Amino acid sequence: MHEAMLWLKEGNKIRCELCARRCLIPEGKEGFCRVRFNNNGTLYTKNYGKIVSMDVDPIEKKPFYHFYPGAQTLSISSVGCNFKCQFCINCDISQTDKMSGKTYSPDDIIKIANDKGIKIIAYTYTEPTIFFEFAYRTSRLAKRYNIKNVFVTNGYITSEAIKKIGKYLDAVTVDFKASGNTEFYKKYMSVPDVQPIFTALKNFNKHRVFIEISNLVIPGIGDKPEDNHKLVEWIMDNLDSSIPYHLLGFTPSFQMTDIPPTSLEILEKFATDAQQVGLRYPYVGNIWGSRFENTYCYNCGQSVIERTGTFINTMNLEGNKCPNCGFGINVIKD
Repeated sequence: MHEAMLWLKEGNKIRCELCARRCLIPEGKEGFCRVRFNNNGTLYTKNYGKIVSMDVDPIEKKPFYHFYPGAQTLSISSVGCNFKCQFCINCDISQTDKMSGKTYSPDDIIKIANDKGIKIIAYTYTEPTIFFEFAYRTSRLAKRYNIKNVFVTNGYITSEAIKKIGKYLDAVTVDFKASGNTEFYKKYMSVPDVQPIFTALKNFNKHRVFIEISNLVIPGIGDKPEDNHKLVEWIMDNLDSSIPYHLLGFTPSFQMTDIPPTSLEILEKFATDAQQVGLRYPYVGNIWGSRFENTYCYNCGQSVIERTGTFINTMNLEGNKCPNCGFGINVIKD
């Protein structure tokens, strides 16, 4: 075990201040995530450096469409999560009690990235908040080597944690389910309140972390058009109209194998609504063949990045501007 960060003692219990649950953990017990453990009045993390999954992925897979498009990422994860989604596609590593994985140090991760010529580390597959200590130390070291750090996160992270890692974190994809519907989160994900996710988005923005947002649309139980509309309006009012917004299709998995995959029709309907509300870059992210795979100039309609799934076919940008009219595109690239 490794001593955890971000906690306070309250009598013989410990208040964890890493995720928005803020678990009050008695002696000898774990928090909701099953990873953080009160041992004789000190909070420990049980998964530090235990990397259960590591791969090289295109950044579009995360999904990031506007942060170094076409780049490769070294993607890593440890076990554990602070949600209990009944449809989790990585349930074997997110919902397990077994602290498995091969042990690495932050130096090991940086060496692997450098040896492969990769300049972005993605903390992903499971919730990176739950392996925060290792992500923090690795991201801090990565900065010295000009390696970028990105989180693929459910956003259930405290302002204290964001403040701690904010200077080392370059970008986040915050992944909503069912457009952030409160009752859906309670019933199918064991999440009591969605408001901390919106607070986290504001905090990421405050710390100048590049933001993209995804929204998993689940047929029949998490596909209300009014919820999508409400989420898009919140993004417009509280962040910016140039935030990339990815509509993702549901895949039957875990405890929800009886629900069909999301149709392209409903994803394009949600993307169209987002566009009509005023979002500049709505996407259909994981069903190939949609007109919403590509990036277009908001001003003149010129296609500036054409994709097929997670692959870029053409990229036609002058810096971060449209080559046709000179309009600025919210994209970070070499």
